Amino acid sequence: MSSRTVIRGGLVITAADETHADVLVEDGRVAALAASGTPAAEAFTAERTIDATGKYVIPGGVDGHTHMEMPFGGTHASDTFETGTRAAAWGGTTTIVDFAIQSKGGALREGLDAWHAKAEGNCAVDYGFHMIVSDVNEDTLKEMDLLVEEGVTSFKQFMAYPGVFYSDDGQILRAMQRAAGNGGLIMMHAENGIAIDVLVAQALARGESDPRYHGEVRKALLEAEATHRAIRLAQVAGAPLYVVHVSAREAVAELTRARDEGLPVFGETCPQYLFLSTDNLAEPDFEGAKYVCSTPLRPKDHQASLWRGLRTDDLQVVSTDHCPFCFTGQKELGRGDFSRIPNGLPGVENRMDLLHQAVVDGHISRRRWIEIACAAPARMFGLYPKKGTLAPGADADVVIYDPHAEQVLSAASHHMNVDYSAYEGRRVTGRVETVLSRGEPVITEREYTGRAGHGVYTPRSTCQYLD
Repeated sequence: MSSRTVIRGGLVITAADETHADVLVEDGRVAALAASGTPAAEAFTAERTIDATGKYVIPGGVDGHTHMEMPFGGTHASDTFETGTRAAAWGGTTTIVDFAIQSKGGALREGLDAWHAKAEGNCAVDYGFHMIVSDVNEDTLKEMDLLVEEGVTSFKQFMAYPGVFYSDDGQILRAMQRAAGNGGLIMMHAENGIAIDVLVAQALARGESDPRYHGEVRKALLEAEATHRAIRLAQVAGAPLYVVHVSAREAVAELTRARDEGLPVFGETCPQYLFLSTDNLAEPDFEGAKYVCSTPLRPKDHQASLWRGLRTDDLQVVSTDHCPFCFTGQKELGRGDFSRIPNGLPGVENRMDLLHQAVVDGHISRRRWIEIACAAPARMFGLYPKKGTLAPGADADVVIYDPHAEQVLSAASHHMNVDYSAYEGRRVTGRVETVLSRGEPVITEREYTGRAGHGVYTPRSTCQYLD
């Protein structure tokens, strides 16, 4: 049974261009595009027609950094793969790349199998996996080769969280050397966790226990130092490097310098660093706990450097690092001790809208919006042009976006399984109206019409910026 849909009259926006075109979808893929009103477009026939007049027609978002059901600090992220991918769809994101975790003493394969079991049959949109490597040894290094061959082509390491995920410089170098040989991409959480732990202990000894101290001890200079160290280790190993959740201007400067030297170094930031700040961490009555994440929120004056980095392509990707914990019962674990607050923010549903607001505000262009939210993450993680663009042969992951609708972000109306919104009360212009995932309607005129299990696991090729 062939199924066809035609989307008529919208402004099709990709990272490369903008054109008023009709889009023909057939059997889950984009079959053709033709300028609206031309004989070629008039010839498109389908069982289902979507009128996109006055709307944008954009590729589904690719969120390259989510943590569904992630265990952390004696609890776990409150979104399951079912609730989290449904919320992603509501926000115009049609592919997530989540993180499977190797436990200390365990094999990569065990961690990957565990995450496959969590996700399989539960996702509303397509998904892939990165692998968190927390125990570098000979067996782990051999397993990295096997994972790359089967489509898990990126490996995350941590310079933070001693005793949990932490890798020392020698372990990092060995993994980078392996990635240099097998085509994998090392993703780095760049913070000097050994030094931070000293500052945490000193702050608590002084009685500084409120959430705002989380930001004060995780100093921007220690993010910049770790970013510099990761870049030079990657240079020694001859490996590419992707630095996750860049939050500080000093870290952006390290990435900019490395890229100016021609090194294959990439950077990601997240909406929370672009729109929130230490002012949020300092909210009274423990409300600041809602905003505890690592790297931490920075003073507002760091935001200009992040926006500039996105415009100059020194930062390539905006992902969410979606890792939600409810305020009641989860964030509250850290009352009286900020170091016990589970680290993470909800955001998978808000990214596309917040970045469209950045277009409205003049920070980025429409095409750059699609670049940093769809095309660049798809290329970075080996999913392009199947994902991240609208072109013949691409998966029909399509969002009909109303650029004029206004909405107020709120926990009362969001679909993430968490009891607060990091952007509560924020008014934004632009809203997702209809979402297709591989041609199937997941959101239809602001109604959820998807289902758990529609989303399929998507193996990835190696980073396409290195071809």
